[in-house]
Amino acid sequence: MIARHLPRVDHARTFARKVLVGALGTLSSPHHPDRYLELVDPLLATSVTRARITHVDRNASGSVTFTVSPARPVRFEPGSHIPLSITIDGVRHTRTYSPAYAPGAVRDGSGPIVFTVGLHPDGIVSRHLYEHAQPGLVVELGEPAGDFVLSTPRSERLILIGGGSGITPVLSMLEGLAAEGHTGAVTFLYYARTPAHVPRREALDALAALPNVEIVLVYTRSGDGALQGRFDAAHLQAVAPWFADTPVYVCGPAGLVSRVRDVYERDGAENLVHVEEFTPPTYTVDPDDATGVISFASSGVAADNTGVTILEHAESAGLTPEHGCRMGICHSCTAVRLSGCTRDVRTGELDSEPGTRIQICINAPVGDVAVDL
Repeated sequence: MIARHLPRVDHARTFARKVLVGALGTLSSPHHPDRYLELVDPLLATSVTRARITHVDRNASGSVTFTVSPARPVRFEPGSHIPLSITIDGVRHTRTYSPAYAPGAVRDGSGPIVFTVGLHPDGIVSRHLYEHAQPGLVVELGEPAGDFVLSTPRSERLILIGGGSGITPVLSMLEGLAAEGHTGAVTFLYYARTPAHVPRREALDALAALPNVEIVLVYTRSGDGALQGRFDAAHLQAVAPWFADTPVYVCGPAGLVSRVRDVYERDGAENLVHVEEFTPPTYTVDPDDATGVISFASSGVAADNTGVTILEHAESAGLTPEHGCRMGICHSCTAVRLSGCTRDVRTGELDSEPGTRIQICINAPVGDVAVDL
């Protein structure tokens, strides 16, 4: 009975909110109501979802874990990601992070959300959060998205593999499985530099106590783990010799993801590999591509084509296009290619169909290109 009534309550609240916002808009014209509401509390904004940091944990080396309390419901599936925006020195930056499992957020969008952000040496946002995140700081949350989620029905055996900050989505999956009472066997391999670099250790210890869960900690720069060194086929053979017919979900650096793919491909089981990479693609500019001019039609700006991504060209030209992950995951940086040819820097694939929406963070111009930016 309760489940049938909840949607009507949500619709009523949504309708009341729209009426209130409409009335405020009329009274506050010509400005948006947010301009005045923010003076009272930034979380009162109606056009965006803001959240206040309530707790910060820096116990793990090289990462920061923080809890946010959103001003409105944010519902997500374990493994998905959420754009997080923050203003640094007057400039708004957006990056995409996977939240930890949260019962309320998964069920109906209620309750706090936990993020673990790994420190990247050249990362503007990750360094700022690592050094300055504290209770009271306000961030902005976008809409949850992503297809890196567990398939249904659940497999009776699963392998989860994470490396570095890639622990978050796969650990979220594991916590979600535990919460729904999943009894199938789950093997979780996590790769970190040393024991001190393992975040959310309490959650891992609690899950390791479950009879159907095996957690294997592997250290690449320490001999203390169950296994040592970087991932290879021997690791899977040691903890899951039956892996070739078992779905695997892996998130982490590009090298880790690539090695897992290679192992499964050698056994003809590449269709069982589900991946998400949190490392921007690396590529070498082809001198033959770096010719001509890239034009940003809406802005009336043009620049010499140097072969880097369209996003990098735009930023060098003084533009500030919307973007998030910078690695082709979040799809927040799409723009229409009006003319010319572009290369996907991850795959090398060329595309020249005009009027196509492309991700400017992973596409580089080949010769003359015009983009609607």
